[in-house]
Amino acid sequence: MPAFFISDTHFGHENIIKTCNRPFANADERDEALIARWNERISPGDCVYHLGDFCYRNAKSANRYVERLNGTVHLVTGNHDRETLAEHAGLFASVNLMLEVEIESQHIVLCHYPIREWHGSWRRAWHLFGHVHGRLDREPHGYSLDVGVDSHDFRPWSVNEIASVLETRDNPFKAGRRPPVSKGA
Repeated sequence: MPAFFISDTHFGHENIIKTCNRPFANADERDEALIARWNERISPGDCVYHLGDFCYRNAKSANRYVERLNGTVHLVTGNHDRETLAEHAGLFASVNLMLEVEIESQHIVLCHYPIREWHGSWRRAWHLFGHVHGRLDREPHGYSLDVGVDSHDFRPWSVNEIASVLETRDNPFKAGRRPPVSKGA
């Protein structure tokens, strides 16, 4: 089953358009574009890991979006998912604060927030996150990647696409790269 990753859709959230300079006139236009781009890539049998901030400050409930999106959606919660979880946690295949998965022999640590070092980082594990709306794109850190919509043309990313980006990066965690230990500590 193919797996995809996305974060920070903020369905229904009008102000995020201005805050993040999203190229849409209003929340309805943005929501329709996100749904279309999602469904162009995702088939009904695909697995989607949404890394938080699914919808926020919204007159429509989360079920109005989930029922229109292809795939099985696993939610790794973000700071704006409280209302969604209070009323609609059952819409998602799973709900976690943090999640570790193995996909195509690749260990992946999923969290809404960026982490400087994660489980398996010394052994080429990936860390996928959201929350920062592209603010860290110019400062990549090892095998970590912002999968938020603001960094990736408002669409989910596949494992192969992520691999093609991360394989070009140096791993600051590999053996021999550890900082020297101070003898006075």
